[in-house]
Amino acid sequence: MEQEFHRIRRLPPYVFAEVNAMKARARADGEDIIDFGMGNPDSPTPKHIVDKLTEVVRDPRTHRYSNSRGIPGLRKALSAYYARRFNVDIDPETETVVTLGSKEGLANLASAISSPGDVMLVPNPSYPIHPFGFIIAGATVRNIPIKPDEGFFAGLERAVQHSVPKPTAIILNYPNNPTCEVVDLDFYAQVVDFCRHHGIWVLSDLAYSEIYFDIAPPPSILEVPGAKDVAVEFTSMSKTYSMPGWRIGFASGNKKLIGALARIKSYLDYGAFTPVQVAATAALNGPQDCVDHIRQVYKERRDVLIEGLANAGWDVPSPPATMFAWAPIPPAFKHLGSIEFSKLMLREAKVAVSPGLGFGEHGDAHVRIALVENLHRSRQAIRNIKGFLSQYDKALETTEKMRA
Repeated sequence: MEQEFHRIRRLPPYVFAEVNAMKARARADGEDIIDFGMGNPDSPTPKHIVDKLTEVVRDPRTHRYSNSRGIPGLRKALSAYYARRFNVDIDPETETVVTLGSKEGLANLASAISSPGDVMLVPNPSYPIHPFGFIIAGATVRNIPIKPDEGFFAGLERAVQHSVPKPTAIILNYPNNPTCEVVDLDFYAQVVDFCRHHGIWVLSDLAYSEIYFDIAPPPSILEVPGAKDVAVEFTSMSKTYSMPGWRIGFASGNKKLIGALARIKSYLDYGAFTPVQVAATAALNGPQDCVDHIRQVYKERRDVLIEGLANAGWDVPSPPATMFAWAPIPPAFKHLGSIEFSKLMLREAKVAVSPGLGFGEHGDAHVRIALVENLHRSRQAIRNIKGFLSQYDKALETTEKMRA
């Protein structure tokens, strides 16, 4: 049958697919590709967390279905984390739910609160699940600026004035993936005040709250008095404890939104595997020096990469947080756009990056570099990039011939 499915029709071709396919072909041909593409933490999960998993998994009673809201001990541990890190009280019974990573939580909450034609406000560029969670659910996405300045709030005002129907919700993500923007509590206070006044829900993605450098620890929107009236926040174990494959995250905040998410999840899953949840509890309640170590690993990689790229002739802003650098395409290559430049980097420098277009049309002048290679590999990448940039005219000539 040739019939297309409605929801699939609303999803454009995966922007990263072309670069990923080229990377796979190069590796199949035996080429050594240094991969800064996917934000996939490479450090091992701390030993005490793994030890707790292996201890608990030996008990066959833990092999049964779990709880879709999350086991009580893990929800209490998350509540304790919010209390000590943000001085925010979270009721573990009514104000938090365990998710299969923050990505699943965002997608399921989008499904819970969206109706066809609803207007959702999403920054551009943005992590793909932020707009496409709503698009898959049938809603309409209106883009707003990502930079937290006067233009951001002017964009909010325009969105409220010119959207029919009025916007239902707004997505925030700071520290931001992919742009690495950070905000302070005053910014969140203005957002909460605006959204309470206009009756707009706030969905905040705080996945990178513990990956920060040379700045104060990033705040939670829930620190703002009255934020729970409109806001829910998503956090994740993936980056903080180097647990990406474990798929554990949380949604916390407004009781109505948490209740809606919990109800949707009750139909869709039985929760994460219980030993994984117990190990996550041990992570939150246990020693936190591992978090400091993981943060230091990313900081060292950031410093080596940014300094090395500058010496190679590529000025990239030093990210204050996250595990990424948001790199403007060098002027000589800007006309290519992010996809062609990423392919050129892969072919000529044997370095893979993510094209900025994959995060929205306003990201096309950048590529995202993930800090997921060790220092030795990062230095090798810098040498490769320096050689590539030093012969940019030949690389451009080859590219133009291939495109002709």
